[in-house]
Amino acid sequence: MPLEILDIAARPDLKPAWRTLFDSYSTFYKRQLTDPVAEAVWTWLMDPGHEVEGRLALVAGRPIGLAHFRRQPRPAFGEDMGYLDDLFVAPDARSGGVGRALIEHVREVGRARGWRTIRWTTADDNYRARTLYDQLAVKTSWNLYDLTVGDAP
Repeated sequence: MPLEILDIAARPDLKPAWRTLFDSYSTFYKRQLTDPVAEAVWTWLMDPGHEVEGRLALVAGRPIGLAHFRRQPRPAFGEDMGYLDDLFVAPDARSGGVGRALIEHVREVGRARGWRTIRWTTADDNYRARTLYDQLAVKTSWNLYDLTVGDAP
C-alpha cells in the first residue's frame, strides 16, 4: 500500500485519529495529554496563521504517523530554520519507513521555504528512533535546558 502524507489542516475529519496518535506519542514520553492541551494544539494546526503545522502519514486512508513542526528563527545565522517538535509512528507501523518519510517530507517543506536546517530533540534512551535519526541527520553536542517561568495554566 502506498504511503500518503497530508497536511492535517486539509482533513479536520481526521481529528480523532490524530488525537489517538498524539495521545500515544505523549504516553511514550510519559506525559498525559489533557483535553485542553490537545484542543490548543488542534486549534494551532487548523489556524493557517499559526507557526505550528502538522502532517499525517496514512496507509489505505488510515493515519499511522504524525509530525508537528514549525519555523524557528536562527539569529546567529540571520535566517529561519525548521523545528520538528513531535514525530510519532504507531507501533504496528514501525520499521516500514514511515518515520523516514515524515522527516523527508518536512525536509522538502523546509527546502521550499529556504530553510537550511531542520532541528529536533529526542530522549537519550529513544534508541530505536535515534537509529533512524543518525542515518538522516547529525547529532549535535548541545545540551538542552528548560527554565520554568511560572505555573502552567
